[in-house]
Amino acid sequence: MFSATGFLRQAAAAAALAAVAFAAIPACADDGFPFGFEMTLEAAPQGGSKRIPTLEIGDNGEARLELWCKAGKGQFSVAGNTVIFVPGPLQGRDCPPARAQADDELVAALSEAATWKRRGDLVSFIGARPLRFRINTN
Repeated sequence: MFSATGFLRQAAAAAALAAVAFAAIPACADDGFPFGFEMTLEAAPQGGSKRIPTLEIGDNGEARLELWCKAGKGQFSVAGNTVIFVPGPLQGRDCPPARAQADDELVAALSEAATWKRRGDLVSFIGARPLRFRINTN
C-alpha cells in the first residue's frame, strides 16, 4: 500500500543521492579546449614594448596570432588531450630582430606541442618548450 511517509523518505533519499552525484562530477565545460576564446601568453613584455602575444582560437580551430612583432593565422586540431598546430604565413612588422626571432621561436614551440591541458583559465601546450596561456575573461 502507498504511504506518504515512505514516499517522502524515498524522495529525500533520491534528492540527497542526486546532490552527492552532481557534486562529484567535475565541471567539464571549464576544462575543455578553449575554442572561441582569446588567450594571452604568460610572459614578460619584450624590451621597448608593452605587447604580449595573444592567441585567439575560433570554434572550428582557426587561430589568429598577435605576437610581439608579427601577426598571422594558423589552425588547431584537437583530439582528446592531443593537439596539432599548423601555422600559416606570418606578416612581419618593422621591429628589432630580437623580437622577430622571439616570434619565430614562439610559433615553433606551438607547432612542436603534442598535448595540452587546461586548469580553469590556464591553458598549457606541452612540447619541447611548454607554453602557458591565460584565457582572457574580461
